[in-house]
Amino acid sequence: MNPKYQPLMEPYRFKSGVEVNNRLVLAPMTIASSQQEGKLSDEEIAYYESRSNGVGMAVTGSAYVTPSGKVFDGELGVDRDDKIPTLRTLAATMKKHGAKAVLQIFHGGRECPPDLVPNGEIVSASAVAKEGASAIPRALEDQEIVEIVRAFGAATRRAIEAGFDGVEIHGANRFLIQQFFSPFTNRRNDRWGGSIEKRMAFPLAVVDEVRKAAAEHAKGPFLVGYRFSPEEEMTPGITMADTIKLADSLADKGLDYLHVSLMDFWSKPRRGVEDTRSRMELIHELVGGRVPVIGVGSIRTPDEALRALQSGVVPLIALGRALIIDPDWVRKLTQGKDGEIRKEITLNDRDRLGISDSLWQQIVHTPGWFPIADRAERQ
Repeated sequence: MNPKYQPLMEPYRFKSGVEVNNRLVLAPMTIASSQQEGKLSDEEIAYYESRSNGVGMAVTGSAYVTPSGKVFDGELGVDRDDKIPTLRTLAATMKKHGAKAVLQIFHGGRECPPDLVPNGEIVSASAVAKEGASAIPRALEDQEIVEIVRAFGAATRRAIEAGFDGVEIHGANRFLIQQFFSPFTNRRNDRWGGSIEKRMAFPLAVVDEVRKAAAEHAKGPFLVGYRFSPEEEMTPGITMADTIKLADSLADKGLDYLHVSLMDFWSKPRRGVEDTRSRMELIHELVGGRVPVIGVGSIRTPDEALRALQSGVVPLIALGRALIIDPDWVRKLTQGKDGEIRKEITLNDRDRLGISDSLWQQIVHTPGWFPIADRAERQ
């Protein structure tokens, strides 16, 4: 291995006592290849084995904690005990080559298609429809919110029983937890909405419940992380000022890490703060001394990963699209073959890379999301 990349391969120890072999993380990506009931498919197991090989920690795509939270056909489920055996297979697969395995848990809220949830009824913080959708979600009642909070705790217990090394609470990407935090989707005037403190009530209640379940059921060190999106483009929506308040509260909750969901690691705030620094720098300045932050966003090469790590704002770097394009990214790096790391895919790569049809369709039909080598010549 080129010695300059050695910092990427240094071990890291979380406050909980969990230690990872290096600073590289498989980012959570919804690959939508589970079976109809949210159980694992052979395709999904093969995908996770190849992408977990070499990283210090691997995070699954989102797993729904209740049937009303399913967003994608073929999505992983952690809502019932009878799914523990297949989750156990997934955890063992991800840990096979030394990675720590983390199960990402979530509820989709208004992002759920009616045909994937019980009785076709979608729910959210308030009755605010998803952009471009005709179905209006029903605002959750107080007792239902409490039950969903408890479902996150039950999902954590199942993750522990399945052998995962941790869970990541998915509070990003416009799903239910973010819907409660956002003033755009939360129009409530009860204990779950109104002021920013009340809009934080649901996210923080989920954190408390998950940490309680981990303390009760884990026999040894167990990771609890939280992923969030720093801003929303709509008005009213989450601003960087809102996120700073949320991150400040999360940093006092005893979490093992915060994971910032970004398309560009170096992106700067849209609004809410008068500062020219990147979002990652602002978040690190606020919470860096209390809780480590995982950075992600268009990091595709070892040099880009090294630059992000050596910026001093994050101790861990997550790779998403880079590991979909080249599952051997880390192996090539450690073997001194970093020049052979693939940076783009071709339209013939689906089978070779073991990508599910639904994910492949998203890759092909979302301009600019993935670099596709032969797209131009086929147009």
